[in-house]
Amino acid sequence: MHRFLVLFILVSTFACKRASNDIPTSDMLVNFDKEPSPSLSEMKDILAPSEFLAAANMSFAKKEYDGSKGALLSTKFKTLDELKELIHIEYYQSDPLSQQTLQFKPFVKLSHTTEYQEVSSILMKGVSEADFIKAGISGFWIRLQLAMDSPYFVFNRHSLLKVYNLSRRRGTVFGEGDMAFYDLAETMVNNISDHDLALMSGADLSEKGYLNTFNHITSQVFMTAIFSERLADYIADTHERRNMPELISGNFTPEQLSDLAKGPVDNYVDIINNEWGQELGKVLKNKYKITSKTQWTPELLAHFLNDIQRYYSWVFQISFKPYRITDEVLVTFSGKINSVMNEAPGLR
Repeated sequence: MHRFLVLFILVSTFACKRASNDIPTSDMLVNFDKEPSPSLSEMKDILAPSEFLAAANMSFAKKEYDGSKGALLSTKFKTLDELKELIHIEYYQSDPLSQQTLQFKPFVKLSHTTEYQEVSSILMKGVSEADFIKAGISGFWIRLQLAMDSPYFVFNRHSLLKVYNLSRRRGTVFGEGDMAFYDLAETMVNNISDHDLALMSGADLSEKGYLNTFNHITSQVFMTAIFSERLADYIADTHERRNMPELISGNFTPEQLSDLAKGPVDNYVDIINNEWGQELGKVLKNKYKITSKTQWTPELLAHFLNDIQRYYSWVFQISFKPYRITDEVLVTFSGKINSVMNEAPGLR
């Protein structure tokens, strides 16, 4: 148990270290302005089922991104009030499901409703990454209490360890040039067409712009498709609770409200993006029949990542260079997925 805790506390699912940008890409562009609109059957493959009928009549005419389709960019919101104009935030003092037992569990519910679909997320008090760190340097009874507070971790520790390996660069284990989810997000930023890159602001190209959005959503897509929505949500929640406990109560200080890089705007956007990632993950899981036993090839990974980019292209109205099966990133990361998923439980 201790061994698993020590490894898990190292997880910050959304890694923050930069990787090499030396990733080969093709010269082809995916641009809804220049290319024919996807057919209805293609849209059905990418959009969640509830979006399909609405998508039948949608227009792909180029327009400025306004956050009304799904994924969000935190750099587009200057204040929490601006964000509240797009997403609904409600604070509760107790969990309706636990009222009968008189438990006190404050929580916050975030909802984002678009023309095509609605997502919502409930974040309540519970274990966070900080608790795992504390348990890792504490005695047996602290670790036992953590196990009692979060039995989900105990029963799913093997899957969580696999996510840890996929979420971090571990060159000493998987070889030089090892990649993580964050690196995939970087390659997607690099894949944005030169034309669209030239039109983007410095903020949108910063750590908190497209890179952060791609990182959160892409990570959640993979976790949901390979493992489950429940596991992806568990990891996302433990991460957000550590970032800012005040997210649950809404009792922010003026300093927190003014901090656009680490304040509630950034964290609430991350929470909503996690939900959009899980929705897309379920769609792609079904489309490619992904299971924990799936053998990933560069070709499968190319289709998978290009579908994620198609979603970003639709939401943000930007163009991408597609992945090709010869791209180094596809060979490296498909091999890593297979290595991680085929290894014995608890290894590494």
